[in-house]
Parts: sequence; structure tokens; C-alpha cells
Amino acid sequence: MTLAERLRAELGAGAVIVDPDVTSSYEHDMMPLAPYGSPLAVVLPSSTAQVQAVVRTCAEFGVPIVPRGAGSGLSGAANAIDGCVMLVTSRMKEILEIDPDNRLAVVQPGIVNLEFRNAVEKHGLFYPPDPSSYDWCTIGGNISTNAGGLCCVKYGVTTDSVLGLEVVLADGEVLRTGRRTVKGVAGYDLTKLFIGSEGTLGVVTEITVALRPLPQAPGTTIASFSTIEAAGDAVTRIVREGLVPSLMEIMDATSIAAAEEYLKTELGTGKGCAALLLCQSDAGGEAARHELEVIEQVCRSAGADLAYTTHDLAEGQMLLQARRVVLTALEIYGTWLTDDMCVPRTRIAEMLAGCERISQECGLRIAVVGHAGDGNMHPTIVYDASSEDEFARARKAFDDILEVTLSLGGTITGEHGVGRIKKEWLEKEIGPVGMRVHRAIKNALDPGNLFNPGSMF
Repeated sequence: MTLAERLRAELGAGAVIVDPDVTSSYEHDMMPLAPYGSPLAVVLPSSTAQVQAVVRTCAEFGVPIVPRGAGSGLSGAANAIDGCVMLVTSRMKEILEIDPDNRLAVVQPGIVNLEFRNAVEKHGLFYPPDPSSYDWCTIGGNISTNAGGLCCVKYGVTTDSVLGLEVVLADGEVLRTGRRTVKGVAGYDLTKLFIGSEGTLGVVTEITVALRPLPQAPGTTIASFSTIEAAGDAVTRIVREGLVPSLMEIMDATSIAAAEEYLKTELGTGKGCAALLLCQSDAGGEAARHELEVIEQVCRSAGADLAYTTHDLAEGQMLLQARRVVLTALEIYGTWLTDDMCVPRTRIAEMLAGCERISQECGLRIAVVGHAGDGNMHPTIVYDASSEDEFARARKAFDDILEVTLSLGGTITGEHGVGRIKKEWLEKEIGPVGMRVHRAIKNALDPGNLFNPGSMF
């Protein structure tokens, strides 16, 4: 019996795809730089038991498995390798439990982030992680790369909202990590070990998440600056004041122009705006008003040319929409290649200046948006995909940005992951001892290198 026949026997014919015209659509995520191959088959299990069957079958046949969610990733972490089985979790999309009294929920990995957020809102609860692709990315994929989002400054990244996991290991056994209690310190923190492991240690089949009370409708402050240094100074001062807004985003002049052209509107920043700071507070009532008043005053004292606060929800959403559409807006100019790195918040202005210098050196447009509240920046390089020369320059610019990042004491990824494009950079960041420990963990849990070989390191 062939591998495909065995898989069909375990999952049913409709859950196993071998037609190359169909499997090709599962070959890669949204990162154009990352290499990818052609899978032998795509499987779509609908239960933990079926995932176990796939893992055991592939182990028996010596065929590697690449776990995949929606394909919204930006590091190539879910890219196929030749002859692999792509294990796609999109059919495992049930909300298994919502427990309002204990403020937790249990979900399968294929549930779309926004759908889950909407479901818990009906119970007056809130799931904080909100990647920019939250309307189509899945929580399983968010687990894989430890995704973040616009609200990280207050609520943290995915791992900060996860209580426990169910994981299928390389031998087909099921591991359950974490707990359902508020506190829990027994043993190693295996939950955090698997979060951000990019499918290299096991297949996550169930996730227990912590929920929060639904926050108040946010108020919004927008401030424009004639220099990136002034904008960076404002961020530092806001942090120094002890303020923790629910959102603090930064946009450079290139991203502002792209958003305005795409939305056919002006953000009111005026000519000569080098950077725009967007802040929100979801504290509600007088607390939110006070928080945003102080932020507005801090921005003005840091040299803002304009600072404006609104508590009108629709107006605030309109302003935030300009930040959310930047990647789509950049398609006006060509193909985009977005980077993901994080620097100390006091070095944001230097990071933006470095990206501006690299843009001039490579002769390509580079737009920078980022989560200023935690220093996670997303420089996006725009190039002509039909030009080999421009692609080569874009690739070099991508690496040059990471070089600047490390020189500023930063990290090569804040939420997109290492994947297949930053493997050499991971080694530069964590060093040979760190790499040895990574490999030791991988070898202990996956001695046959079954899961996502060639990704991360």
C-alpha cells in the first residue's frame, strides 16, 4: 500500500490531495524570498486522532511533515519541501469550549483569529492577540510563530494569552501541556517551548487560551512629527511616563503617502510630515481621557506639529484603518517584501534612519510601519518582481536591515518567525551555545527530523 493509500484509509479520500494542480496552492506562504518545494500530498485532518494517524504513517514511510495553517505567514515557516506531506489544520476549526466564569476557552488550531474574537465578544470577553491578518490567519498559525499584533504594547504576544496546548509528538503520542488555572508552575514550561517553534517539534491540535474582560471602545490620539527623531523621542517619553496605551503605532512618510493614496483621503498630517504616531486607550471613561490627554501633551512637548484626540469610535477606526492598509496600499508601487524585527524602544528613530539610508543605497522604496509600543518594526521593501536586478537589491536590503537591527541591540523577528529566510540570522543572534541547545531540544523531541526539516535552523 502506498503512502497516499494509507493516508486515505486513515482520513478518507476527501482529506488527502495529491493532484499537483491543487497541492501547488499549498506550497508557500506570503514571503517571496523563502524557498519552497512540491509536496507529495496535502492532508486535511479534522481531529487529533487523524493527526496522530498522519504522523505515525509518515514516520513509518520516512516522509517529512510540514504543518500549515492559513498560509498568511511571512517567513516561509510553513513552506513545503520536495516530497513532504503538508498537514493543513484548516478543517480543525471548532471552538470546543468557552468558560466565561474562568475566562478561558479551548479551540482547535484552524479557527480564524477574528471569528474567535467575535465569538467570545458575545460573552463580554476579549482575546487580545490581533495580527494584521487577523481576519484570515488562524490561531494555530499564530501559535507557530508566536504572532503579535497592534495591541502587543498592552496585552503582549500570543504566548501571553495561552494557558495550555495539546500536541501530537513525533511518535504519534499526545502531549498535554499547561493548565486551566490562573497560576501554575509545576515542571518545565512546555507550553512556551512549543509556541514559536514553527512546527518543528510537533503538531498543535488544541489550544487553551486565557480571555480578558471586553475592553471599552477606544479613544484615539494621532500626532505628526517633522522628524523621525522627534517621533522616537515621543515614544520614549510616553514609556517613561508609565503610560501603557492599548495601541501605539508608528508610520513613516512613505507609508503615510501610500495609505493616503490607497484610501483616497488625507490623514491631516500636512506637508513635511516625517512620522505619524497613533495611540489608543481602551481603559474607558475618565481613565482613557486622562491617558490620551497626557499622551497628546507628551507628543506636543516632544515637538509634534499636530496632535489630535478623538473619542468618536468611527473616526478612530478610520485613522487606524490607514495603519492597517499599508501593505495593501504599497502594491500600488510594486511587489512588497516585508521585514520583521524588534529594537529597544529608545532606538526606534535610529532604526527608521537606518532604513532610510538603506533605501537610498539600494534605490528602492522602503516604507516603515511598526508597533512603537514594543519596538517591533516592519520595514517593507517595494520592488519590480519582473526585474532580477531589483529583486537582488531587495534581497540585499532585507539583510542590511537585519544587520542594522542587531547593531542596535535588537532581535531579528518580533512576531513573524525565523522560518526559512532568517536561519543564518538566528545563529548570529543567539550564538553557537544557543544553537546547540536548540538542536538538542529538536533531537530529543523529533529524533527522526520528521517535522518541518530545514526550517528555523
